[in-house]
Amino acid sequence: MEMPPRPWPTGVAEQIEPLVRRVLAPNPSPFTFTGTQTYIVGLGDGCAVIDPGPDNPAHLAALEEAIGGEHVCAIMCTHTHKDHSPATRLLARRTGAPIVGCAPLSFDTAGPRADEGFDPDYEADRVLQDGEAMTGPGWTLRALATPGHVSNHLCFALEESGALFTGDHVMAWSTSVVVPPDGEMGAYMKSLELLHAREDRIYYPAHGPAIEKPRQLVRGMIGHRKQRENQIMRLLGEGAQSVEGLVPLMYRGLDPRLVKAAGLSVLAHLIDLERRGLVARSEAIWTRN
Repeated sequence: MEMPPRPWPTGVAEQIEPLVRRVLAPNPSPFTFTGTQTYIVGLGDGCAVIDPGPDNPAHLAALEEAIGGEHVCAIMCTHTHKDHSPATRLLARRTGAPIVGCAPLSFDTAGPRADEGFDPDYEADRVLQDGEAMTGPGWTLRALATPGHVSNHLCFALEESGALFTGDHVMAWSTSVVVPPDGEMGAYMKSLELLHAREDRIYYPAHGPAIEKPRQLVRGMIGHRKQRENQIMRLLGEGAQSVEGLVPLMYRGLDPRLVKAAGLSVLAHLIDLERRGLVARSEAIWTRN
């Protein structure tokens, strides 16, 4: 998906349905599209803030303006990449609201990455397990465990409207990056199957436009990943390969800036195939069983 034309609605609270407002952070990048979208759920008596975003003063000011004098019942995070969770701490100090949602998770992020690094300072006052809910005046947000992109990823279902806040698990502008060792392709596929079995009306991802035909998109994403898996099996059937050798065969004409991300995606598929006994490796060389 191409970038939408500027100006983007950065820093503006958009009312996207009766219970939901959206505020775009000024952090566009190859990982975040036009930026991280923070969602405010609830009106009047109390609200929840989902994925408050990076530690950016302009974005925090925009969130405070959007919230106004409203009571913040919870600050909620889908996962702890640096474009999602760092603003939780300052917003919590300013509002007194608890941090609720995903569990803490941090890895050494030294060196180049194919996604945003982890937030090592994130702490939750309450970690939501799969199926647990946070409630406020007129709204209920139920957690769905959706590991794959990262192991601590949650989606939040707004039961009153049928909306699902999908974080980085499902987006319309790009497939989610699955980066080993924490990102796991088998878990990601199971999480996609979980969402495909649901009847959510609309998805609100952390990056990119709302998804108005969610089951159709998820079905396509599952099919795309299975095609990649079949492609790897076919190529390994022709001979042993390294990840570096598979990438140009699988992604012809790929932007050089995306080669690392593609390689990590191929590696995630290979690790999943290895766990299923379909491929094997010796050092950096992979073969089909």
